[in-house]
Amino acid sequence: MTHADTTPPAAPADPAATAQADPATAAGADLAGPETVRTCPFRHEVALEPDPFMTRLRTEAPITRIAMPYGEGDCWLVTRYADVRTVTSDRRFSRAALVGKDFPRITPAPIAQDEAINLMDPPGLNRVRRLVIGAFTTPQVEALRPWVQATVDTLLDEMAAAVTASGRADVAGLLADRIPLMTICQLMDVPEADRPKLRRWAGAMMSMRPDGKAAAVEAKTALRAYFGELSLARRRSPGPDLISALATARLGDEVLEEGELAVLTMLLVVTGHDTTTYDIGNIVYTLLTHPAQLGQLRARPALLPQALEELLRFIPFRQGVGIPRVALEDVELDGVLIRAGDTVQVSYLTANRDELVYERPDELDFERTESAPHMAFGYGSHHCLGAHLARMVLQVSVGTLLDRFPGLRLAVPAADVRWNTESIWRFPLELPVTW
Repeated sequence: MTHADTTPPAAPADPAATAQADPATAAGADLAGPETVRTCPFRHEVALEPDPFMTRLRTEAPITRIAMPYGEGDCWLVTRYADVRTVTSDRRFSRAALVGKDFPRITPAPIAQDEAINLMDPPGLNRVRRLVIGAFTTPQVEALRPWVQATVDTLLDEMAAAVTASGRADVAGLLADRIPLMTICQLMDVPEADRPKLRRWAGAMMSMRPDGKAAAVEAKTALRAYFGELSLARRRSPGPDLISALATARLGDEVLEEGELAVLTMLLVVTGHDTTTYDIGNIVYTLLTHPAQLGQLRARPALLPQALEELLRFIPFRQGVGIPRVALEDVELDGVLIRAGDTVQVSYLTANRDELVYERPDELDFERTESAPHMAFGYGSHHCLGAHLARMVLQVSVGTLLDRFPGLRLAVPAADVRWNTESIWRFPLELPVTW
């Protein structure tokens, strides 16, 4: 366990208090000069509205110093698409340099483990990614599509029964919270009895609650132990599942080390269901509150894959930022000098709304012609390894939901939908619908 895991961080700044004490900084009124350290709470809880402070940073101070709620020191925040692309693909910026550091972040405890793939740099990172890609293939994911379809059909039967009984059904509880975890666990052959505790541990790891550090550390330790034991058992006695494929994957004489295998399988299960869970709820909410785009998709179902990519670009799916990088040498970025040893955070959320890249970035347009890929799955060497699985689950779940219930609509006013306020993810806690 690292120093960052054992030393209580300073209490996070209270956004209301900050605004009262320093309104110019908190409200973003003073944005002069990149060296000014600005306080940003990295929390905006108005449904799925983009964070106005970060939006203003992108346009007026796209590379700026930021004080984070947790961790030591301040860091740089990069918000323009081109600059985010540089930081996430240039080897002068390192994830591995974070290991052992109490780096600036938005959660009380670091989410990433020191041995995790998301704290690796090339060429070691390339080795692990090649092993994973060889085991976690697109054909393997597509082979699971009929199972996902049949499972979604069953879950929608339950939704239909709920509407018949009470006049409404909860998309979050009956579909979004279930199908992603069921799918990744089916792919990895995780025992059904163990799945509820994996879900609880994953939620605890992503908490932004100031009092959630102990629970987050405990959850991370429990997940590591669970997948360490399971992955070693599969290495000894492999089956047709993804964990077995990873445990036995080889590139010449290279295999995943025990620690790598444990943390990797843990990461795939946690991220393989968590983000897709919230994507489903967010996407359905966005469609039901954008009737013109919903009508367009209903009239042209073949537009679904393209529409999902635009929805992933458009929706601010999380709070703030993720795992930063450290500059290994002095780097001048868009006229701003970042010194060796400085921590650099990037915002995929603001990059996805960059007006220098996307025409009318704040409009939901299913027929966009821009070639720049969105960054909802990250960018560069740490682009999400499970993006192909997430896309398949989204296509089946959202597509089937819209096809099955042509009259689908919110059962409550949009303003009455309750939103998560405790974790890094933004999503509806419940999404009542009817038809």
